Amino acid sequence: MNNLIDLSRSIPTPQAALTVAYTPVVLPMAGRSPLELRVTAPAKGNALPIVLLSHGAGPSKYLPSKDGYAPLAQFWAERGFAVIQPTHGNSPVGGLPKDAPGAPYFWRQRASEMTAVLDHLDDVEQQAPAIAGRLDHRRIAAAGHSFGGHTVSLLLGAQLAGESFADPRISAGVLLAAPGRGGNDLTAQNAARFPFFDVDFAQMTTPSLVICGADDDPQFTPRGPEWHADAFYDSPGAQALVTVHGVGHGLGGIAGLDAKETEVEAPDSLEATRRLSLAWLRTALDLDMGAWPAAIAALDGPASALAQVTVATNA
Repeated sequence: MNNLIDLSRSIPTPQAALTVAYTPVVLPMAGRSPLELRVTAPAKGNALPIVLLSHGAGPSKYLPSKDGYAPLAQFWAERGFAVIQPTHGNSPVGGLPKDAPGAPYFWRQRASEMTAVLDHLDDVEQQAPAIAGRLDHRRIAAAGHSFGGHTVSLLLGAQLAGESFADPRISAGVLLAAPGRGGNDLTAQNAARFPFFDVDFAQMTTPSLVICGADDDPQFTPRGPEWHADAFYDSPGAQALVTVHGVGHGLGGIAGLDAKETEVEAPDSLEATRRLSLAWLRTALDLDMGAWPAAIAALDGPASALAQVTVATNA
């Protein structure tokens, strides 16, 4: 029950079910401090598909960690997914020391932290007894918001200076307000500050969904909100672009409600983001082939005020 939503109710979604959560799940990392995770999953059911959720680098102290993104992680978990959230190396609360190699952004470590989770899924299950033996290691998606979108794009196949970080165990991805092209598309100051944004999306072949806020005006480039959609237009794996109206980088509140990251708290837009992303994941991972078409069809009605979907010609 959510008294704050209206138009988004027309986008179909499964009923919420009871979940369990474990935190901190701790994984050893060679040569550095352990990696801490949160795991949220349905209390019942087997062969649960997995979503690795990569946090951004927002202004809050705690939300950029395993303890953020509850509006998104909980929604997905209540509807059938095991959501695993690492605390990345750049996290203010639980990340690596500021003088560690790769500081302060730790972009390379972030990608390796995601693959480490996949390397140690059995260890994750051992520390979370209620989900032990219930995860489907063959159905794995990765999703990331903002800087997390950069991390996930690398895992989906985007290359940096010809180097590949692709992980074939990940069969679907969701990029939420992710960075666009780097290099000459950035201001000179930001091109020097963020050389790792200069990725080549042409190698990103894993099926993916790109979600952007129509009012997300980035500080990195003079190009405007459309910069965040570059992965959709440049990637052969991108299947659809969702543009959420009336919201910016926080997409209505996915990182956390009443938070610094949520410049516009918009329950209906947040709900549309959650329902559309869930529907795409359910279809992309072969759980319900009708989920995504039904969600798109709902946007032909009043819910069209919330979002627009552009489908790739090769999808």
